[in-house]
Amino acid sequence: MKNKFRGLLVLLVGIFLISGCSKKEKAADSDGLTDWAKIEKSGQLVIGVDDSFVPMGFRDENDKLVGFDIDLAKAVCKELGVKAKFQSIDWSMKETELENGTIDVIWNGYTMTDERAKQVAFSNPYLKNDQVVVTLKKYSISSYEDLSGKAFGAQEGSSGVDALESKPKILLDKIKDGEPVLYPTFTEAFLDLNSGRIEGLIIDSVFAEYYISHEKDKADYVIIPSEFTQEDYGVGVRKDDSKTLEKINGALKTVYDNGTTKKISEEWFGEDKVVAQP
Repeated sequence: MKNKFRGLLVLLVGIFLISGCSKKEKAADSDGLTDWAKIEKSGQLVIGVDDSFVPMGFRDENDKLVGFDIDLAKAVCKELGVKAKFQSIDWSMKETELENGTIDVIWNGYTMTDERAKQVAFSNPYLKNDQVVVTLKKYSISSYEDLSGKAFGAQEGSSGVDALESKPKILLDKIKDGEPVLYPTFTEAFLDLNSGRIEGLIIDSVFAEYYISHEKDKADYVIIPSEFTQEDYGVGVRKDDSKTLEKINGALKTVYDNGTTKKISEEWFGEDKVVAQP
C-alpha cells in the first residue's frame, strides 16, 4: 500500500513539474527557439494591420500599403536588423491572430486598454489619441445629447466600441437601441454616414482628421470633441514574448532619440505628435 501511495505521489510531482516547464517553455517553437530568436532566425517581424485605417496603415490609390505606423514599423525593424512583413487581418480577430502565431505583433493604431492588456503585452506608448464623434452638418447634431435615439456606428473590435461599453452613460445609453451599428472598416461606416443610414460614428481622432481633410466636401463634416479618456497607441505582443517586447521598446527609443519618429510624424500629421520614449 505504501509503495502504491509513493508511486502515486511521484506521478503527481512529475505532472506538476511537467506542467510548470510547459508554461515556461510556451514561447518556444518546435526548434526550441523562443520569441525573438525565432523572429531573428526568420529575418522578419510579421505585423498584423488593418489596411483601411488612415493615416496609420492603409492602401493608397496604387494599392501600396502606406501610413504613419507602416513607416514607424519599418524604421524600428531596420534598427532591429529584420524585415517588416505586413499582414492584413480582420481587426476584430487581431488578438486571436496574435495568439495563434499568425502574426508576431499587432501594430496599426492599436489603442492600449485595460481589457486588451489582459490578452497582450504592450510596448511603451508612442502616440496619443482620442475617440471623437463624427457627424454631418445636415443632421444638426452638435453634442452627445443630440444623438439620443439616433442610429450610430462604430468599427468592430475598435477601441471606440471599448470606450462606449466601458462608460455607457456617456453615449451608449443614448443611441438607438442602446448599441452601435458595427462595420468591418471605418470606410464603410463613413459610406453609411453619408447616405443617412447612421447619423454619427465614434472613431479615432487621427483617422477622422485625416479622412475628412482629404474629402471634397470636408466642410460638411462635424467633429464633436471627445468626452472619453485620452488614449495611447502601442504595439501589442504575446504576453510570453518578453524579449521581443524588450527589443521593440529599445528600438522605439532609438528612433525617437535620433529624430526619425519626429520626421515621420511631421510627414503624416504636419506636426510632431509622438510621445517621448523612456
